Amino acid sequence: MVAYRVHRAARIAAIAVSLVFVLAVAAPAQESRPSVPGKFDFYVLALSWSPSFCAAERERGRAEATQCGGRPFAFVVHGLWPQFERGFPSYCEVPAPRLARTIVDSMLDVMPSPRLVYHEWDRHGTCSGLAAAAYFETVRKAFATVKIPTAYRDLAKPITVTPDEVEDAFVKANPGLTRTAMAIDCSSKRLREVRVCLSRDFSFHDCAQIVQRSCRRDRVAMPAVRGE
Repeated sequence: MVAYRVHRAARIAAIAVSLVFVLAVAAPAQESRPSVPGKFDFYVLALSWSPSFCAAERERGRAEATQCGGRPFAFVVHGLWPQFERGFPSYCEVPAPRLARTIVDSMLDVMPSPRLVYHEWDRHGTCSGLAAAAYFETVRKAFATVKIPTAYRDLAKPITVTPDEVEDAFVKANPGLTRTAMAIDCSSKRLREVRVCLSRDFSFHDCAQIVQRSCRRDRVAMPAVRGE
């Protein structure tokens, strides 16, 4: 009986060790680096397909008035996120330096939600090492760097696309951009975002950890810009 108990305990210990190993391999690796303003490797420019956002918000019984209730938007800026090659910094200054309302208002043509502008500054902008005005100027420069494919600038009718088709369109519209520097984000049914990795000088930057999280759906919907 004693021998049986010893053998059983050894088996349980072995299984536990194996499980820890499996979980360690399966979990995405993250660098344990402090969140220090200005200390990062590259940016991710997250471009949100506004009609998908508004459709999802309406399904939840809410909608951002600035973004979903007036002027129709296509791709807009969700954020410009400082990144490490593995992991990312966030909330590098708590509390964050106060963000002037004039800066918020100046960004609503490309980030059409005051709440989003405030949030992005608090979580990501404070990690850029830039003052608020300079950070949002950088956001605008990054947005101007990435050319939106003509087919997606004013989508009059809803379409269904594959993630590969969207990536191909962005690659063709942006010389030097490759699939190793971008990712598609989707929900269970809609395209949500295109994420493009950029170096600090706005050249395209390979980003394996971002790419591996790209959408795996066969096809996703892109609601129309007008009458989302």
